[in-house]
Amino acid sequence: MNVGIVFLAFFATLLIGTPIGVGVGLTCLTASASNPTMPATADFIFRNMVTALDTYSLLAVPLFILSGVIMARGGISKKLFDFFAFFIGKKTAGLPIAVVVTCLFYGAISGSGPATVAAVGAMSIPLLVRLGYDREFVTAMVAVSGGLGVIIPPSIPFIMYGLSSGKSVGALFIAGVLPGILIGACLMIYAFWYCKRHGEDREKLEANYAELHRLGFWGILKSSFWALLTPVIILGGIYGGVVTPTEAADISVIYALIVSIFCYRTFKFSDIPSALKEAARTAAPVMLVVSTATVFGRVLTMMHAPQTIATLMIDSFSSTVVLMLVINLFLLFVGMIMDTTPAILILTPIFLPIITALGVDPIHFGVIMVVNLAIGFVTPPIGVNLFVASSLTGISVLRIARRSAPFIAAFLIALMIITFVPPISLFLPNL
Repeated sequence: MNVGIVFLAFFATLLIGTPIGVGVGLTCLTASASNPTMPATADFIFRNMVTALDTYSLLAVPLFILSGVIMARGGISKKLFDFFAFFIGKKTAGLPIAVVVTCLFYGAISGSGPATVAAVGAMSIPLLVRLGYDREFVTAMVAVSGGLGVIIPPSIPFIMYGLSSGKSVGALFIAGVLPGILIGACLMIYAFWYCKRHGEDREKLEANYAELHRLGFWGILKSSFWALLTPVIILGGIYGGVVTPTEAADISVIYALIVSIFCYRTFKFSDIPSALKEAARTAAPVMLVVSTATVFGRVLTMMHAPQTIATLMIDSFSSTVVLMLVINLFLLFVGMIMDTTPAILILTPIFLPIITALGVDPIHFGVIMVVNLAIGFVTPPIGVNLFVASSLTGISVLRIARRSAPFIAAFLIALMIITFVPPISLFLPNL
């Protein structure tokens, strides 16, 4: 009964529009209010909020955010796009496919879906519209492809899942590589089908392709080299055991500054204070949510909520396949109404006993959870990527959401493959 009251209070805070960090903290207080024997007092909540942030792995979050800000201001996404467009810009759907590939690579820089949409969209949407592509189609494609930013490592949601589950963040990073590529491939297939059906302005594409080729291969490689090297340094260092994810985040900030200031000269020392302010504005709400959601997880554990829910779900669904489908549907729904960070921190302690009882590897489940919640970036009413894409183009959120439906369908097909073919997630971590 007390668990029901707590969840009811939580959903009530969501409905009245309370900021998620504040709402989760207030919800924790209802546990002791409904049951005076519960030690979840205001003093307990505050102390645990402080200790929740005293975690070494959490340092990676603001550092990756800062790195992403510097890279975005340094115009790294344009360098990546030009490199891929050099090779496939003349093919059918070559430039839309280059946008998806750029999102894959930029995800390995920013670790954030909205940041990927902002950086890649600001550069690619005007270009593709000028070359004759439908504006709403391109905007929807960028909005959905931006979801790859939280699947391709480094990924802030994977850091949160590792923190909540106790699993290796490095293993989660590596586990996200093949699923991210699979999702990107599904998006590219739809983009190819769309362009094949609706046609392209070949004259404009030929002119753009010729302009790129005037630089020659070595010119494009020289221009893009430092941007292409970024994911190699970050992932190579983690996968090679040279650095931890947190240390990789430190390196990414230093590397972003060196490349943007000295190599591309698109960022100045005088820009550093404003970049720090932007990163702080982005990271502070995330850290507040982390602290309150961690306490919420501890309160639920004290109330034995994870075990109760796990027993209820396992008793209700005898088939593992059906139960995994139910979990996927629930995560998709949560992604529509809740931001990724609190969803992971709140739901991971609840679902871990369930997936453990089913024999599902926690690393594999971490990928499933993040992919589900990534779809929430492009589904109303939260749909952060939709709002970012709308701000870039002026197209209404609902119109972008409608045009995103086929891309989301491709995302869902990839999700089902990832869910029921575990080696896609576990092959690289088990090497």
